[in-house]
Amino acid sequence: MSSELSIDAKRFKLIREEFRYTQQAFADLLGIPSSTADIERGKTKIAGFVLVALMKHFQINPLWIFGESQEKFIKKSSEHSILPKVITLNSQNTENILLVNEKAAAGYPHNLQDPQWYERLPAFDLPLPQFRNASYRGFQVEGDSMLPNIKPGEWVIGRAMSSFSDLINNRVYVVVLSDSVLVKKVEKLTEKNKIKLISFNEGYLPVEIHFSEVQELWLVNSKLSFGIDEMVESNLLRELKASMKELENQLKKIN
Repeated sequence: MSSELSIDAKRFKLIREEFRYTQQAFADLLGIPSSTADIERGKTKIAGFVLVALMKHFQINPLWIFGESQEKFIKKSSEHSILPKVITLNSQNTENILLVNEKAAAGYPHNLQDPQWYERLPAFDLPLPQFRNASYRGFQVEGDSMLPNIKPGEWVIGRAMSSFSDLINNRVYVVVLSDSVLVKKVEKLTEKNKIKLISFNEGYLPVEIHFSEVQELWLVNSKLSFGIDEMVESNLLRELKASMKELENQLKKIN
């Protein structure tokens, strides 16, 4: 029966057993209303607030829980953390996708650990499996450095990276520095813990930066597009179109 369980249910139980908690004591520590039995049996998904509690009390890497990383624990200060400093939850206690437009991006690096600042950002949910079990965030692209692939004003959605060891060479990332938010192709350099930021627009020269300069790193896996009216209608498509319509309304409010 245990082989049928999802990897997150198995690893959640493993954490409890490794730290020698009963199901009820573990639930009390994490703020779960009842015992952890339903989560361990795979009947209940792990809520966002539970992931936050696991990070807070045990430094557990959320990406490890869902099989997206081999790093079980969040690295201590000896290795620079690039995990998102704040996550937000919807009414179902699942993490939603925050939207950071060009104007908000100017203040984003300076408010990374301010939960109240994040509350002013619009958020939405996408009913697609590839946007579950990880932290995602939307960023509006500023400037023409990524032409012709990504145009100024377009939006990209990125998945949070937990460490530089998970970085995939020559993929596009949102790179959050201490004073700016950049969308670049990233190449990991073998020497001196550095990465190279590369623009698609050949008018911009590559830039090398040290790991320590990066505050957050988001792997871009999609670009938002609203031209889906010509697609064949389905229940999933209707749900997706409703989400995209909600997103369009959100964007109008912040533009």
